[in-house]
Amino acid sequence: MDELLTRLRAGLPAEAVLTDPDVTTSYARDMASFCDAGTPAVVALPGTVDEVRHVMRTATELRVPVVPQGARTGLSGAANASDGCIVLSLTRMDRILEINPVDRVAVVEPGVVNAVLSRAVGEHGLYYPPDPSSWETCTIGGNIGTASGGLCCVKYGVTAEYVLGLDVVLADGRLLSTGRRTAKGVAGYDLTRLFVGSEGTLGVVVRAVLALRPRPPRQLVLAAEFPSAAAACDAVCAVMERGHAPSLLELMDRTTVRAVNRLGRMGLPETTEALLLAAFDTPDPAADLAAVGELCSAAGATGVVPAEDAAESEMLLKARRMALTALEAVSTATMIDDVCVPRSRLAEMLDGTAAIASAYGLTIGVCAHAGDGNTHPVVCFDHHDPDESRRARESFDAIMVLGLELGGTITGEHGVGVLKKEWLARELGPVGLELQRGIKATFDPLGILNPGKVF
Repeated sequence: MDELLTRLRAGLPAEAVLTDPDVTTSYARDMASFCDAGTPAVVALPGTVDEVRHVMRTATELRVPVVPQGARTGLSGAANASDGCIVLSLTRMDRILEINPVDRVAVVEPGVVNAVLSRAVGEHGLYYPPDPSSWETCTIGGNIGTASGGLCCVKYGVTAEYVLGLDVVLADGRLLSTGRRTAKGVAGYDLTRLFVGSEGTLGVVVRAVLALRPRPPRQLVLAAEFPSAAAACDAVCAVMERGHAPSLLELMDRTTVRAVNRLGRMGLPETTEALLLAAFDTPDPAADLAAVGELCSAAGATGVVPAEDAAESEMLLKARRMALTALEAVSTATMIDDVCVPRSRLAEMLDGTAAIASAYGLTIGVCAHAGDGNTHPVVCFDHHDPDESRRARESFDAIMVLGLELGGTITGEHGVGVLKKEWLARELGPVGLELQRGIKATFDPLGILNPGKVF
């Protein structure tokens, strides 16, 4: 321990090496439930690429594990510390290095907060689409590590589609540059995509070249009330089948709507079994909303209310962004699942989740990025009650079984981390797992980067 601290302090400012147990403990875990976390030996807060390289060289020479972290808003335990590790927090590397309207790229450090980047590029008439629900606090590095998504995925896609190039510090301290900043580029294997979603197990991202789009018009939102989740999902399928391109297509079940009303007094219709929000950022969003409103009515909607202006639209989006926080207030703890299924199986996923909630005697609210089939069942439970905690964990697993049976995946945007290691092996199969472990060994032969995560 003394040698580790001496070596780290030789290349880092004194204030960038934290050892007070009361402080380091606060860096021990992200926001996931049921995920073990160890006790870090030290927290390093580098401010430059060279300082990150120094940390990784020191870790390799001393064979000390390193856990890279962003804002710790993750929901899979991927940022949880292991015993005796160096927690490598990248939050001080928070500079936007370049915004280029001609090339339509931004170059940023990993600690830049998503919302800060979005507002900065907006001043240039540009748009960075990925917008996780935690966008006001989550960092670009964390978004890259977990390949996060957001509300706009149905039209604009996920983080991976906007990462053009990366600078990555490898386990031994070498600096690797991947990708490009050009509009096109297919030279060599796509190592950039390999790092996106790798959850800090292959290297430490220290710089990212991100693709930008022209800023679209302000979107208008429509809210449609349905008598069943199945009817709402029928409307989702109809919207996509007819070729519409909504900028947002989100669903909240009855449990979620009531939780949002209790927390935020939002005035959403509590008589609904499912509330669907659709938005368009086209030149004539009112016409698009009218067309989608007709499809919702045909699917059985009992109420269809288009927003009249941007203020009403923002109120509805605020309600949707509040969903997870509202469900967290239902009980003392939550487990937030992240199962993505084909859109055509979305109704089966929601009905199956409701059946699981009944079978286990639990409250499970579902909010979903319905347009891309990504559901977030939120299991609410009392963590002081051992039996209820057991049932919560079992119901969580049952939801993942359901998702796989419907042809889906165990995670659409939250990652694997600690929470879903067992389930990743089931989804990949033995051959896939063997090859992925081989890739990990190539980049991190000593196994010091975020050990115990993913595999």
